[in-house]
Amino acid sequence: MTNTILVLNGPNLNMLGTREPALYGSQTLADVEQLCRLEAERYGLVAECRQSNGEGVLIDWIQQSAGTAAGIVINPGGYSHTSVAIPDAIRAVGLPTIEVHLSNIHAREPFRHHSFVSAAALGMICGLGSAGYRLAISALAEKLGFAAGVGSATTKTNQEDRRSAAGER
Repeated sequence: MTNTILVLNGPNLNMLGTREPALYGSQTLADVEQLCRLEAERYGLVAECRQSNGEGVLIDWIQQSAGTAAGIVINPGGYSHTSVAIPDAIRAVGLPTIEVHLSNIHAREPFRHHSFVSAAALGMICGLGSAGYRLAISALAEKLGFAAGVGSATTKTNQEDRRSAAGER
């Protein structure tokens, strides 16, 4: 299994730090990408971070991830509410995917309350700022069988063996 996870950011996320800082925070996209790389390293993973304002480019990257990535963390930005092609691409590659939003989309304008992407994702984290990316990577690592500080994949059987040895159920 590959240890690469793809971290995709959609439209306008290249403007982080200057675009509506009261809503999105003062961190730049480079700051968020560094946070993702550091969190991934804790699990022996490599975060490959990309951003595009184009829906087709995001879809191409998702499709190209088949066989080269273990999972995807995606902040589709405004495409969450308009794109049926992005979730179709996620379903097509079959990789575990977690959707992230810096702001709480459910506390914003009504058109933002629905995400087409979330139907294809394992889960969605929203409203926690850049910490949402860290949590998404941690959850994805757990789902993939990577343990913090181990640096390699562990099987569910090994995890169960460790719990049994520790007297846990």
